[in-house]
Amino acid sequence: MRPGSRQGALNPLAPGLARGLSPEARAQVAENAARGACSPWATPDSAALRRADEPRDVATALRPAFMRDVEKVMHLPAYNRLAGKTQVFSFLADEDLSRRGLHVQLVSRVARDIGRALGLNCDLIEAVALGHDIGHTPFGHAGERFLDAILRRRDGRRFFHNVHSVRVLDTLYGRNLCLQTLDGILCHNGECELQRFTVSGLSSFEGFDAAVAACATEGEGAVGHLRPMTLEGCVVRVADIVAYVGKDRQDAIRAGHVGEGSFADGLGGAYNSWALDAFISDIVESSLGQDAIVMSDEGFAELKRAKRENFERIYHSTEINGATSHAVEGLFELVFDAALDDLRAGRAEAPVFAHHVAPLEADLAHYDRTYDWEADPVQTAADYIASMTDDYFMALAERLDPTAAKVFPQHNYFDALA
Repeated sequence: MRPGSRQGALNPLAPGLARGLSPEARAQVAENAARGACSPWATPDSAALRRADEPRDVATALRPAFMRDVEKVMHLPAYNRLAGKTQVFSFLADEDLSRRGLHVQLVSRVARDIGRALGLNCDLIEAVALGHDIGHTPFGHAGERFLDAILRRRDGRRFFHNVHSVRVLDTLYGRNLCLQTLDGILCHNGECELQRFTVSGLSSFEGFDAAVAACATEGEGAVGHLRPMTLEGCVVRVADIVAYVGKDRQDAIRAGHVGEGSFADGLGGAYNSWALDAFISDIVESSLGQDAIVMSDEGFAELKRAKRENFERIYHSTEINGATSHAVEGLFELVFDAALDDLRAGRAEAPVFAHHVAPLEADLAHYDRTYDWEADPVQTAADYIASMTDDYFMALAERLDPTAAKVFPQHNYFDALA
């Protein structure tokens, strides 16, 4: 049997994990599920807060408040595009490598597993999980870094994908999502792990809007201190890391970026299966009966170790962070400048109008809202770039400069068979 394919393998670096729930915790989870019991710290649908009191958004027995939010997210064009955006690997002809659309579904699954066991509101969990990356750029975190750098050089403003996800849902598409959903999306910040997640106490849109504004003015300092207002949001935040830490390793091995034996735990691609069992069980066991989402000392240490190893062996050396990084960053400048020039000149036939401004205006018209793109063309250009799939970005870059084709590796599905 090849390394990394073992089912039920143990992690020698965390021998106390992946043994499932203790008998006491297992009995409590089963009893709660049988009784349909909710945690006293669960967010009830009756607590849902929306910006506008719209008749179309009134909760019903068939479609409770947070279930409506799930549907609002899933029916957006921006959600569709997640299937065409990089998770880790950008330029490989392999549909079995994860894209961001799969990632948000995996986060939703992990988070709902935890939430169900703890008696939390799984509709709210799903809405936050499916929407948490909806504002992500093409080319993953590298694209986010490139766009942030462009904005900082121009006028000092910042770009963070979690903040932009809120903008996509709350402003660009104006979907009137619940405060609890938007807050969970803003605060998901899966790049920052904590052993104990507690709620923030936020209770109003005024406080939420102040937190969003602080992210723009204070940058990483404000983003790094965000905490969700609900336990459901806390669950999604830790589930984000659990969902990618093993899956990204599997993708790296499939892509040939690393080998099965490249990781200190010796599990190779089997780490993903181990991690899902180990971390979900650890979080549930540690959080039962608490007003927080908690990991054990061993669970938290292993999560940090595995994530750090991913950065060392995978993220720092993928194509978009390696040899092509500078060239792709230059193409972000090219695309941004072209879009900004078209916006300021009012060229209605330009792609930024045909593929971004006009569709958004048509969509918002159904809700008696408008897209005030003229008030801030720089922001509109950033909105446009963040909305793009990888393929759209590459096609537009080549339209603007045919030599851009040399930047992107040209792969053929059958190269390996030649």
